[in-house]
Amino acid sequence: MMSSIIIALLVNLLIETSESFTVVVPRDQTVAHVGSTVTLPCWISPPENAEALEIRWYRHDQFSNPVLFYQHGKIQDVQEESFRNRSSLTLRSDLSGGLKNGDVSLRLEKLRIQDEGSFHCYVSGESKYDSREVVLKVTALGSAPVLFPQPLDDGRMNISCKSSGWYPEPNVTWMSDERTALRPGRVSRSRGADEMFSVHSWTAVSHSDAQLVSCSMSLKTGEFREGRLNIQAIVSSDSSDPWKALFFTLLICALLGLTGLILYKYRHKLTGKKTVKEFCDDETMERLTKEDVGDKITEELKKDTVCDDESTEKLTKEVVGDTIIEELRKHAVQITIDPGRSHPDLMITNDRKTVRDAPGYQHTGEGFPYHLCAPGAQTFTSGRHYWEVNLAREDTPPKKYWLIGVAKHENLRVKDRSASKDRSAFTQSSGYWFLCSDGPNGFYTNSDPPVTLSLTPRPKQLGVLLDYDHGQLSFYNVKEKKHLLTMSSRFTGSVVPLFNPGVGDPSPLTILDCPKTEETPVESSEPLLSNSSNA
Repeated sequence: MMSSIIIALLVNLLIETSESFTVVVPRDQTVAHVGSTVTLPCWISPPENAEALEIRWYRHDQFSNPVLFYQHGKIQDVQEESFRNRSSLTLRSDLSGGLKNGDVSLRLEKLRIQDEGSFHCYVSGESKYDSREVVLKVTALGSAPVLFPQPLDDGRMNISCKSSGWYPEPNVTWMSDERTALRPGRVSRSRGADEMFSVHSWTAVSHSDAQLVSCSMSLKTGEFREGRLNIQAIVSSDSSDPWKALFFTLLICALLGLTGLILYKYRHKLTGKKTVKEFCDDETMERLTKEDVGDKITEELKKDTVCDDESTEKLTKEVVGDTIIEELRKHAVQITIDPGRSHPDLMITNDRKTVRDAPGYQHTGEGFPYHLCAPGAQTFTSGRHYWEVNLAREDTPPKKYWLIGVAKHENLRVKDRSASKDRSAFTQSSGYWFLCSDGPNGFYTNSDPPVTLSLTPRPKQLGVLLDYDHGQLSFYNVKEKKHLLTMSSRFTGSVVPLFNPGVGDPSPLTILDCPKTEETPVESSEPLLSNSSNA
């Protein structure tokens, strides 16, 4: 009798254990901009249908006042007021399967600074529950710094730098044309009612110090804005006559204004636009310049932007987007893969443009296969260089796994099958700079600490701009015509493009020839060959 009871208890325990699940979230924090839409990934393992489970997203100790509450097959009208009409359940990736496959990710729209912090993902059933914490970091990329000169009595020039709309507080860096740091005289910061920061900095320079001065403001994510001023035309050769410098400053401003007016009238004549009745206020201009369109494009926007939403949307999506891609492609270079230095478990086409994991390759380690690298055959030691990568075949979803960036040329050994698979070996200090798409773990950089990004939609075509001299590596969603991320560093020696196709995607990774047409890039007809055959 006793043995029967023990057996029954063991069976019940086995059944209960087999029905247990674990809530899983990414290991890194998620970073997103103010005003954007972000996905906080969360799923249960092993996968199971979560439609009959209770799903609760809440903040801090607000369990009874949730951000979102799903029960009895629908979202309940019980939630924190500030998240009403902004929260919903969503897919963490295109192939996650949704609730039926255990995906309980949270979607937040119109992101606010107040949303920053920890979110708890809680899932429970009749006899089981688990929860995990997701950390959301909110950032705001401020306006391009505006530099204004003012002559000093000792012949030097006092230059002020102003920018607003930042979160968190940005770092301020002054540089000369030799890319040497200048010491700021003072930096003041203020915080507005919207909780964003405005920054005002000063520095004093002489004509002998530099001809070009730049002021940049940056976030820890690597994103930054920079303003430049050519003081050669402003600083008077006669230091005893500050009025002459002021005269030249006003003259330059007047000429720029006249040029802008002429271009403005000419553009309206060509496009047949009606007379503008009302120019944009500061709030509308700020919306437009939030995109990283560069100083040149921003100035073009200021010349003929009107306040109605239709014109704003058209300029942002068409004029700004087209100009970004057009400007980037002026620096386009032809990139091919170096088969002799690529990992032996990769397959590369004869034209050395397409790469993927070899059939039958089994990834035995945990996490992303960082070692499956294919370096470019081209090396760079200066200048600006741009290339594009296709991440989706026609009629197939975009790749979920890839790694794209640059690396020191000396880091890529010839066909090293024993190369380290550990993420810690692929750091910026070790000579690697990249953006990685790691399936359900999202998008992240190899900065320290790693920064996770929310990129929606998933890029189908990625643009990469390497600005070696200024220490910048930027990424762009070519199809959406928008900037994704800029990483700041200091490059030394020769660097090469870096590609990694990941494992298991139906689509390979293909390097494109620029410029491309608006049509979907056609996949290479070259057969995939073993890397060893190309050596």
